[in-house]
Amino acid sequence: MIPLNPLARLITPDGQTGPEAIMRTTHLGIGAHQDDLEFMAFHGILACYDRADRWFGGVTVTDGRGSSRAGRFKDWSDDQIAAERIREQDAAAVIGQYSFMAQLGFGSAAVRDPRQDAVRDDLRRILEAARPEVVYLHNLADKHDTHVGCALRSIEAMRRLPKPDRPKLVYGCEVWRDLDWLVDSEKTAMPISARPELARALNEVFATQIAGGKRYDLAVLGRRTANATFSNAHSTDQETAMQWAMDLTPLVQDDTLDPLTYTVGFIERLKADVTDRIRKCL
Repeated sequence: MIPLNPLARLITPDGQTGPEAIMRTTHLGIGAHQDDLEFMAFHGILACYDRADRWFGGVTVTDGRGSSRAGRFKDWSDDQIAAERIREQDAAAVIGQYSFMAQLGFGSAAVRDPRQDAVRDDLRRILEAARPEVVYLHNLADKHDTHVGCALRSIEAMRRLPKPDRPKLVYGCEVWRDLDWLVDSEKTAMPISARPELARALNEVFATQIAGGKRYDLAVLGRRTANATFSNAHSTDQETAMQWAMDLTPLVQDDTLDPLTYTVGFIERLKADVTDRIRKCL
């Protein structure tokens, strides 16, 4: 139940024991880096916030090293920046009332390497203990290699569980590529208009990134607003904030599906949609 990597750390914001906090999890987010969960899985955090019957659990797979840095962090070493990013992620877990926060401490190269079993094994141990109903991952069309590797290792870990123990819903979420390009019939809509103050508070925790030269706090909220407004060209806005997701559930339910073929299928259907729309107007 406890991750095998000796560099891993686990906290439970409300003081519950680690095993109990993991087992009560209903919604689980698995992100590559500190701050990914808050940017991509706010739908799950919001679904569980102030609830006694739903609990959001967080997993951050990498160790926080190698991030860009500027401003007051420009001269910080990798050790310093990693320690601070880990602290920031723990602080977000407290603000968001997470059931648990596991930071697995792997290097990015290990996450991207399919020959490395350790990442997959630690994820499997958490998943089989938590048995969440819903899982939030990076989407497989993301343009960050470590994000894609993290999603693939997570899918592989879920495929190692008995089928009755696998999540009922698995979502691939927006970070380093939005999902507005999916054809409308294949977009999974995640309305997240409630508690804007919570969204801001979670985003603003990550000063190492914001003061370090990346205004994720503004960009993430701006994307959510844009998604809500541009979701439908023929109706007034029903939400003030929206995230899109790619449905990855079939990849967890059917082990014979190839993740590459499955993902490229979304692109092919977008191509067909664009082609048909232009032809109608020629």
